[in-house]
Amino acid sequence: MEHGSPTTTPPLAGAVSPAGCPGGDVLTAEELLQWRRALLLEGGRPADLDWLLDLGGGVSWPMLQSLWLHPGQVIQLLRSRHALEQLWRRHRRDAEPLQYLVGRCPWRDLELAVAPGVLIPRQETELLVDLALQLLPPELACAPLLWADLGTGSGCLALALARALPASRGLAADVSPAALAQAAANSQHTGVAERVQPLLSHWWEGLAPWCGQLQLVVANPPYIPTAEVDRLEPVVRDHEPRLALDGGVDGLAAIREIAAGAGSGLAPGGVLLLEHHHDQSDAVQALLGQLGLVEVSRHKDLEGVWRFASGRRPATSPCDP
Repeated sequence: MEHGSPTTTPPLAGAVSPAGCPGGDVLTAEELLQWRRALLLEGGRPADLDWLLDLGGGVSWPMLQSLWLHPGQVIQLLRSRHALEQLWRRHRRDAEPLQYLVGRCPWRDLELAVAPGVLIPRQETELLVDLALQLLPPELACAPLLWADLGTGSGCLALALARALPASRGLAADVSPAALAQAAANSQHTGVAERVQPLLSHWWEGLAPWCGQLQLVVANPPYIPTAEVDRLEPVVRDHEPRLALDGGVDGLAAIREIAAGAGSGLAPGGVLLLEHHHDQSDAVQALLGQLGLVEVSRHKDLEGVWRFASGRRPATSPCDP
């Protein structure tokens, strides 16, 4: 269909306005692009504003690019321009994460609800799911295996594993009630709640009933050294939960606890897979080996940085009491 004038061309199809929003404005492509330019003149990064237009306004990146070629096309926003302006200015003024302001975060093939008190899922963590699936023996991919996600946060890893391993059951553990509630809500929304059990637990403490039965354990624990947390950008330092960021003096406090419990928590031959800081690979490799894991390996992230470590419980070691 040819693009007509604003009076004859229907708006581009869009989702229903988010709950609590007064409804989106209808405007031409030219008006939207002029408005976008005006907001950028106030300051801020174009990529951040375009992210807000996508997740908060319903104008995807491909759609935004097409508007330059069709200035008469009509668009209906998910929110009013005023509402989006307010979110953008709060982000610029107070460094509030856009994910919290919009309440949503795309991650892998999921769209997760996020809120203050819950770590915002990072792109590099997406690879941890692929690595976990690669490390599992092929015969377990369709088997009723039991896995756990320690420090689940928003539940991103747990939900991705549940979807990729439909015959499995999982434990989504976190010490934060706020994070656990968010993970449970995301699990319900994603349709895997019957196979993912939320568990209030500090690392292994609440998993005693499953001692020696877990065939896969993943974790993205806090691993930033305490001194470095205070030097993070305000958008992270001042708003995301320090509990999910601060890994102690050397950044390895949580990783030590997780590794120490692997020998009894994992099933014989079970896999532990961790994310860690960009400069911790050697230390984490040594730690996993010292605590009795075998086949200890390192894995790169999407930028070629050694970001993940894995190991197996020996197939013949007994479960500790």
